[in-house]
Amino acid sequence: MSIDLEIAQAASLKRITEIADTLGVPADDLVPYGWTKAKVPLSVLEQAEQERSPGRLVLVTAMSPTPAGEGKTTTSIGLADGLNERNRRRTAAGDEPTGQAVLALREPSLGPVFGMKGGAAGGGHAQVVPMEDINLHFTGDFNAIALANNLAATMLDNHMHHGNPLDIDPRRVHIRRVVDLNDRALRNTTIGLGGVTGGVPREDHVDIVVASEVMAVFCLSTSIADLRQRLSRIVVAHTRDRTPVTVEDIDAAGAMTALLRDALSPNLVQTLEHSPAFIHGGPFANIAHGCNSALATRTAMALGDWTITEAGFGADLGAEKFLDIKCRAAGIWPDVVCVVGTVRALKYHGGVDKADLETENVDAMLDGMANLEHHLTVLQDVYGLTPVVSLNRFPSDTDAEVEAAIAHLAQFGVRAESAEHWAKGGEGCLDLADAVIAAASENDERGGGHPRHSYDLASPPVEKIEQIATRIYRAGSVQVPPAVQKKLDSFAAEGHGDLPVCIAKTQYSLSSDPALRGAPKDHVLTVRDVRLSAGAGFIVVICGDIMTMPGLPRDPAAHRIDVADDGTISGLF
Repeated sequence: MSIDLEIAQAASLKRITEIADTLGVPADDLVPYGWTKAKVPLSVLEQAEQERSPGRLVLVTAMSPTPAGEGKTTTSIGLADGLNERNRRRTAAGDEPTGQAVLALREPSLGPVFGMKGGAAGGGHAQVVPMEDINLHFTGDFNAIALANNLAATMLDNHMHHGNPLDIDPRRVHIRRVVDLNDRALRNTTIGLGGVTGGVPREDHVDIVVASEVMAVFCLSTSIADLRQRLSRIVVAHTRDRTPVTVEDIDAAGAMTALLRDALSPNLVQTLEHSPAFIHGGPFANIAHGCNSALATRTAMALGDWTITEAGFGADLGAEKFLDIKCRAAGIWPDVVCVVGTVRALKYHGGVDKADLETENVDAMLDGMANLEHHLTVLQDVYGLTPVVSLNRFPSDTDAEVEAAIAHLAQFGVRAESAEHWAKGGEGCLDLADAVIAAASENDERGGGHPRHSYDLASPPVEKIEQIATRIYRAGSVQVPPAVQKKLDSFAAEGHGDLPVCIAKTQYSLSSDPALRGAPKDHVLTVRDVRLSAGAGFIVVICGDIMTMPGLPRDPAAHRIDVADDGTISGLF
């Protein structure tokens, strides 16, 4: 059994009613799922937003990811616990309290849990619990999303089977059925076989649930009414004369909304140190925006003094989409951005091979600073935000490396703190919590908190892509083939030209080439394809190979997951 799992299973959890009580939410307002998790109805959010101003928002992002892993989720959990520990200590000493911190994080997808990643609920002494529930079926949200998506696909095929009055072209069906498992055998399929009673034969594809547009719609919706409107706009197919067919056209929006109604309420759990945590939604971080639901973030902000939330991958992908897509949809903006870096990641971007990352190498670590510095510069200059760096400390990091990294960043006026939340929980994040508090105060003093985006929504889609490529990725130019430009023109002609763009590229480099480490510049960003997500409200720009149905590795994590005679689960980490 892993140490992470041992810590999680040894934890003493409070009843979820006690956690809700710290947020001022009465037990009668909860929809409990047992004693340790519950849904918080949207009426609680509506009332709280009427009664008080929202708390501060802290976005956790990272330098460009590496195969060694950086630990954004663990840092997010540790920072929330650190802020709450600082609040307790100040209150006990009679000093002015700093306020309560609340987490807002994504739900894990079963595909990666059983595939390559294993569990995704933090690690060490910085975890959200009940870990087994969160990593497995939780409250059934993903199942509801899959059902809603597959209902639309079923109703579309049923429409074609019963005479096809809209004249839908079977070759131009866009919606795909989904399942929350990695199953490469379903990527490309043929459906409708079996004669006249078996439906209309056509080529089809299956995606994982988190890659579905319904998941993105779910996570960007701000109310039940907004959910229904977004669902109704999803383009599921085109007719033979190239007219778009939407969910509303096949009369599926109402039934899909009914399936998602209860799931739309955020899920409340707790950390090992009993900080409140909303775990809700989880779209892919490349073909979608990669953040937890807007409703979970807003609920945390309405009920807490600090909300700690996370965006997928590095700042070039996750933070950009959070700021340019999610913040626009949800009407929010962060007060501080915590950028996670590690000595190991810095050495990797400085040219060190993965096998040698645990060997001290201060020079290579400083060489890799170019990557982190670029992310910090973008957050400051493009978005006008105040960044704080969390150096997530690993056992192999030496004092010389950590001290050199902090001193280097101090030359640029950036606060950086070594964080040891994995080993020490909130106590190991007190210095980082203090840095975040100080940065938020400075942000207030200079009148910050006003949204600034990397592009104007009124600009043509190609100009939006160019703005992101040159300002965020350090690209020299963007290459858009004529066939792709034609599709962009058709999106604009259908009324979608003013949507944000959601760029899908490798997470391992600022460029679209995963082998280019550090901070490459003047590279060419080639757009391979574009897809319309009219319901979610963005255009997906594909710059590389994007896998929407992963496969299992040779030795999947499922091999190590088991259940003892007493019902105890093992192997989720």
